[in-house]
Amino acid sequence: MLVIKLYAYAFLGEFILLYPVYTLLFADAGVSVAEASVLFVIWSVTGMVLEVPSGAWADTVSRRLLLFLGPLLAGAGYALWVSVPSFWAFAAGFVLWGAQGALVSGSYEALAYEELQRRGQEGRYAAVMGRAEAAGLVANALAIGLAVPAFAAGGYAVVGAASVAACVLCAVTALTLPEHRAPRPAGEEGYLAVLRSGLAVARADRAVLRALLLVAVVTAIWGALEEYIPFLGLEAGVAESAVPLLVLVVWIGATAGGLLAGVAARLPDRAYGLTVAAAAVALAAGALSGHPAGFVLIAGAFGAFQLAGVVADARLQERIGGAARATVTSVAGLGMNVVTLVVYAGYGAVSGRLSNGAAFALFAVPYVVVAVLAGRRERAVAQ
Repeated sequence: MLVIKLYAYAFLGEFILLYPVYTLLFADAGVSVAEASVLFVIWSVTGMVLEVPSGAWADTVSRRLLLFLGPLLAGAGYALWVSVPSFWAFAAGFVLWGAQGALVSGSYEALAYEELQRRGQEGRYAAVMGRAEAAGLVANALAIGLAVPAFAAGGYAVVGAASVAACVLCAVTALTLPEHRAPRPAGEEGYLAVLRSGLAVARADRAVLRALLLVAVVTAIWGALEEYIPFLGLEAGVAESAVPLLVLVVWIGATAGGLLAGVAARLPDRAYGLTVAAAAVALAAGALSGHPAGFVLIAGAFGAFQLAGVVADARLQERIGGAARATVTSVAGLGMNVVTLVVYAGYGAVSGRLSNGAAFALFAVPYVVVAVLAGRRERAVAQ
């Protein structure tokens, strides 16, 4: 039942009908493009500021409590948007949404790993997390499909109410999750002690630090590039009406990658590195092809990156010891936020100089570096 509840939580957390139309809500409320950019910055900064402190809170109090509170905060933000649509209401909603992301990040992974570990099933972690990621992608796709008829039937009020209901159900699901916490060692009872302990592990343990960097880079780059898929499709000569089909192809690839993560968890470092390298080549080739068929390669690459990210997270969890698991995992979340912002800024900087295909190929290069470092690690261990 544990894994079913984890899947349900992941599904409900992404089954938000407001996602596909909230930019329309902003526009209808008179929010300019520049103001929308400010809102996105508020969202990102909120998540970054609260990421690690919320992880330490989860280690100090209760991961299940934070998993319960997070969706309620997001639901309150969505309700605020629909009830009083204005710039400041949107800003407050993004603060609540950013807080939700910070509360869930770290808490979800830590609870899942330790509950599986308590059952002697920690080896299933990669498979479970991969399927949870897939459940979230399926929920997102269903939400996009249902948003159109729901919006036509009742406008923002209906999609907003459905989104709040999903958040409430997600919070209720959190209360059904088991949580068995081992007593913390003497001297680690307080919040600050746990925070210091987690940061010390992330900084001083080279194996943990390497795993943290791997999770951040592998997961964040393709996640940021996904936002630019429609621009790449238009550049390839695809009609606007067909762009959603390309997005669907890429979504299928990412979902398949999540479902295969359990099998990939057993890959040795060299095979892991070769998988990432092959995906980088496929991403660059597909993007530079300038042809719609190239999106099949991109879908395969995104699937491999999804798979590699889940495996990297599993290896991170294996390396974390002590009572600060959520804190250390939140450091990975902070790293993902930073890398994502770097990709957004970098893509914007090169967009006027390079084609979208060339920009995608450029951001495939860091994956080649990851692949080389993974291979070197195996050789170092062998020596």
